[in-house]
Order: sequence, then C-alpha cells, then structure tokens
Amino acid sequence: MKKFRIAGLILAGIFIVLQFFQPELNRSGLGDNSILAKEKLPEPVAAMLKHSCFDCHSNQTNYPWYDRIAPASWLVAHHVKEGKKQLNFSDWGSKDVIDKITELGKIGDEVKSGNMPIPSYVMIHRDAKLSKEQTEELIAWTVKFSEELLAKEE
Repeated sequence: MKKFRIAGLILAGIFIVLQFFQPELNRSGLGDNSILAKEKLPEPVAAMLKHSCFDCHSNQTNYPWYDRIAPASWLVAHHVKEGKKQLNFSDWGSKDVIDKITELGKIGDEVKSGNMPIPSYVMIHRDAKLSKEQTEELIAWTVKFSEELLAKEE
C-alpha cells in the first residue's frame, strides 16, 4: 500500500513538473495576408473554415482549457505545426494563383475523403465535424473559387 502511495506521489510530481514545459501558443493572429483579409468568401464558407479548419491551419488557434495541460498541449502543438506546414490560411495572400488553386484542390480532396477535419480533432471538437451538406458546399466552393482565380489570371 505504501509503495502505491509513493508511486502516486512520484507520478503526481512528474505531472506537475511537466506543466512548466509548455509549447508556444499559436496566437499571432490571422493578419493581413489571411484568406479572410484577401478574399471575399461566402459567409457560410468563411464560417466553416474558421470553425473547422483555422485551429490547425492558421496562426490563430483557439485553445480550450484542456489543450494547455501537458502532455496534451504537446500533442496539440504538434498537430498545429503539422497542419500549418500543409496549409496555413494566414499566409494565403503570399501565394501565387497556381499555389492557391492547388491548395483549393487539396482542400476539396481532403474534405471529400473525410480526412479533414482529422478524426482526433472532431472527436474532441464535435461541432467541427462537417455535415454532408457542408462538405458538399465546401467542395463546390473550392471548385468555383479555383475557376474564378483562373479566370482572373487569363
């Protein structure tokens, strides 16, 4: 019994010490280069992107309280870093038209396949899950917006 108490105290101590080693929060803001600042998006699309994508794919992550507790905070930081490496909506304005069209194609593909938002995110943020109608609307928008961007270039 005494061994369990000592082990519990040691684990609690380790847990407390881990809280002092937190990753940097992703809160530098969307900025003037963000897709919301550079493009006129339909309101439903902007709302979907903000609600289901921006936490991992922009420079502005909204952190619930449990995302600030190690080791979960490290996992979240890793997901955000990887998400921004793939696509960062805060850098949209710095991309050329071909890159934007490529990104829109990837967005459509990932949403259509059900890979985005990622299942682990949706498991915790249930309201971020896109309905069938939202998925169809977002995919249709990526196609339409790609065509608009291409037409502007011609």
